[in-house]
Amino acid sequence: MIPQFLKPVEALAPAADAAGRTGDYISLKNVHCVFVVVHITQGNAATVALTLEQATDVSGTGSKAITVTVPIWANQDTATSDTNTRQTDAVSFTTSAAVKNKLIVFKVDPEFLDQANSFDCLTVKTGASNAANITQAMYYVSQRYAADPAPTSITD
Repeated sequence: MIPQFLKPVEALAPAADAAGRTGDYISLKNVHCVFVVVHITQGNAATVALTLEQATDVSGTGSKAITVTVPIWANQDTATSDTNTRQTDAVSFTTSAAVKNKLIVFKVDPEFLDQANSFDCLTVKTGASNAANITQAMYYVSQRYAADPAPTSITD
């Protein structure tokens, strides 16, 4: 069940993305894995760079890029296909410049974060692009233990 086992949490509300944006940070304590799903409505032929960053708390303290590569899937034309194609594992992804609707998925295991230095929070960032490009992102949090309601991810 989605609410109990794969809890949706908004990272970025849909908005124009000329300057780039930072999503809400979430805690990955007691999390099996999180899927970061980014939807892009591309109205201008400018690529959109997507990166994942880790922090020591949900306010973004000590934020830095993740360094362990993660699985990524991309569908760079959702109007013509529902196939998400596996990409090379990486710490970031840059879309094509084609004016299409796009869906990018990152799978992050909490063990990929710098646990030795107490990094247990995650965010998604978009790079500077064009005001005609609309970005949105969701976290789908797979909890270690089922609960109803699922534990919060937006507080430490």
